[in-house]
Order: sequence, then C-alpha cells, then structure tokens
Amino acid sequence: MTQPAIVSRELRYTSPEGTTLVGHLALPKEVKGTVPGIVICPEWWGLTPYPKQRAEELASQGYAALAIDVYGNGKVTDQASQANEWMSDLLADQELLMQRAKAGLDILAAQPEVDETRMAAIGFCFGGKIALDMAREGYDLKGVVSFHGNLSPKLPAKAGQVKAELLIEHGAEDSMVSMESLEQFRQEMDAAQVRYHVDVYPGAKHGFTNPVADDRARVNGIDLGFNAQAAEQSSQAMLAFFERIFK
Repeated sequence: MTQPAIVSRELRYTSPEGTTLVGHLALPKEVKGTVPGIVICPEWWGLTPYPKQRAEELASQGYAALAIDVYGNGKVTDQASQANEWMSDLLADQELLMQRAKAGLDILAAQPEVDETRMAAIGFCFGGKIALDMAREGYDLKGVVSFHGNLSPKLPAKAGQVKAELLIEHGAEDSMVSMESLEQFRQEMDAAQVRYHVDVYPGAKHGFTNPVADDRARVNGIDLGFNAQAAEQSSQAMLAFFERIFK
C-alpha cells in the first residue's frame, strides 16, 4: 500500500506562563475529514531532528503528529551535561512541565485536521516520562507509548484517573531505567487498575530507538545504544497499538 504524502511545518505556540514553544507538526497531505492526533515528547536533548522524523513517519501512516517543545524556543543540545540541567529544572517543577506538555496537546487537538476525541502521546527517554505523566494526570488520551522512558512518577497514578491505555517499550540492558524500576511501574499501574502492556527487548540499551545513540554515548561517556531490531519491532508494536485503540 502506498503511504500518503505528508506536509510538515514549524508550529509556534505559548505555554500558560508565557514561554514560546516551537513544535514540529506533520500531517498527511490530503486529509478527508479528521485524523487522530499524536503528541511526541522528545528525549532530554530537546527538539532535535529525531522526534521531528518520528512525527513525519506517523504522518505517513495517516496520523497528525506534533513533536513538542518543553524547554522553550526550540532549544536543543548534544551535550549530556546541558541536557541534564534543562531536564532537572523541569523535573523540579512538575506543574510547569505538565503545563507545557498540555499546551502541545491542546494546540494539536485544535488543528482542523485533528479529531480531538482520538488523541495519543508517545515519548522517548525523558519524553517517555512526560507522556506517562500526561496519562497519570488524566489527560484525554486514548493511548500512551513510552520508548526507553523513565518510568518513575512524581505522583503515582490514582485509580480511576488514567484514561489512556499504556504501551511500554523497554530495553533489557537499560542501565538508566532498571528492571526493578519496571517492576515498580507494574505495581503502580496494577494498583491504579490501569490497562497496560510491556515489551522488553533483549540486548537493548537506553535510547535503543535512536540511530545517533551510539555517537551520543561516545561523545558524552554515557550508556546508550541503538538497536535496529528493537527499534523496528517497537515501532511496529506502536503502530499496531494505535490501529487498535483508534478503531
């Protein structure tokens, strides 16, 4: 089947506290009626080419996708020390982090091509945590997918609050998010009666979906690694998940 042509563009919007956020919107070129909308929460590096590429891939599958900016003004870095500083600042202010994530969700839902009743979020590493926290907050999402995401909550999920079904794509060799953390996540979700599924990929490290993970690891001395097989399998799992929840 031929994949639809896409269009993409920068989308500027403002968070409630007044910060300019610069997202990357990708859509099928020809939309009949409306399509589901998917928010993409980037890694701690910021809105690099990778989340933009993932947005365009989703658009080619018929979805409207917005790679969001949570740092403000489209800031990016390839230095782990800078990324950690930016991420830590936001993790220290959960309310601000969620406001910026919600601003991205809202601006995507407001696009004329988007069916606001069929929304989802995905995230990678730090972005996985953001997407999961959006679910924990009870946002109107059909589904959330976390790829090698930080699974620890600021506040645990509450029974009856999470509307989204969750899909967790995790690397068995992830030294930054341990299997113990995964077990704690399972316990959290079971206690809150959340629908979720976990896939664990043997041999996959933190950052396994990102083709530049090995370069980032060498430059920064951190334990990341691209795994082509796990990247492909997790992407297919995501697409099957979306096909099911958006029926």
